[in-house]
Amino acid sequence: MCVFRFLVIVFPYFNAAATSAFVDPFRAADYLSGETHYYWEFASLDGGGVRASNGMDLFTQSLAKVRNQNWDLVVVSCSWTPEKFHSPRLQGLLRGWAAKGCMLGAIDTGTFLLAEAGLLSGRRATGHYEHIDALIELYPDVKIVEDLYVFDDNRFTCCGGAAATDTALQLIRTMHGETVSNEAARYVFHQQFRPGNTQQNPQDHQPLGQTIPPAVMHAIKLMETHLEEVISIPEISERVGISQRQLDRLFRDVTHKTPALYYRDIRLDRARGLVTQTSLALTKVGVASGFPNQSHFCKIYRERFGLTPRQDRQEGRVPFNYRAWPMHQAGKDR
Repeated sequence: MCVFRFLVIVFPYFNAAATSAFVDPFRAADYLSGETHYYWEFASLDGGGVRASNGMDLFTQSLAKVRNQNWDLVVVSCSWTPEKFHSPRLQGLLRGWAAKGCMLGAIDTGTFLLAEAGLLSGRRATGHYEHIDALIELYPDVKIVEDLYVFDDNRFTCCGGAAATDTALQLIRTMHGETVSNEAARYVFHQQFRPGNTQQNPQDHQPLGQTIPPAVMHAIKLMETHLEEVISIPEISERVGISQRQLDRLFRDVTHKTPALYYRDIRLDRARGLVTQTSLALTKVGVASGFPNQSHFCKIYRERFGLTPRQDRQEGRVPFNYRAWPMHQAGKDR
C-alpha cells in the first residue's frame, strides 16, 4: 500500500485552526478505513515548540531533521509577518523539494513564502482576503484570485480557515475517490464540500448583513471596485439610480456614516493592509488607495488609526489580538 507522506511547516503565530482543519480530514480518512493511507509530520525552522496566533503551542521537528526524508507534499502554514521568514535557507529547501517533483502547498500567508521563492510564477494562487491587495502588489507575475483555494499543477494555495478542510478533502478525493472524501467530510462534520473557485466573500454575504437596501449594496460594490481610481459620490448615485440625498440617508441609516466617509474608510483599510503587509513606498500606497496627496493621506490615516503610516509600518508588524481594524467597520459619523 502506497502511503501519501506530507510535511507541514509552521511559523511563529501560524493559524492553528486552519492548520488543524487541513490535517484532520486525513486523520479521519485513515481512521475510517482502518489503514494508514496518509502520514504527516509538523516541522519548523529550528524545531521545538512554536506558538500559534491563538496562544497554542505545537511541538515540531526541525527542518534539518526532516529535509532529506521523502515527501509527496510540503505545506507552509504562516499567518503573521510572513516577510520575516524570507530566508535563503527556506527558499533553497522549497526550491529543492520543487525540483524533486514534490507538491507544494500554502495555507493563509504561506502564499507569500512560495511566491517569494519564485514557485508560483505564472500560476494562479490565492490568500486570505485581507492580504489579496498586498499579494497583487508584490507579485505581479502571479495571478492572484480571491478563491477559497487554488490548485495549479503541483501547487496549491488556500486562504485559510475552514477552507483548509475543503482543500484537504479535494486532495483526498483526487487520490482515493469521492466515497473516501465524503466519509471523511461527514466524520469531521464538514457538511458541504466547496469547490476551489468559491469566492471568499460571495455577493450574498454582505459585510453589513443581507437585509441592507439593494441601493447600498450596489454602491458599496462600486466603491470596492474603484479603490485606486476614485469615482465621485454623485456618479455613484447616478449609477445606482437614486438621488444623492437618498443615498446619503440610506448610508446613514445602515452604516452610520455618509457615503463619502464610508468610501474613504474602506480605501484607508486597503491602505493599512499595504502599509503593514508590504514594503511598498508609502507614496505608492497612497496612490494605490486613491490618495495621491501624500500629506492629506498621512493626515486622515492618523485620524482613523491613531498613528501615521510610517509609525504603523514599524509598530503594526508585531502581532497582538486587536491590531487590525475590521474591514467595512461601521463607526460614528465624523
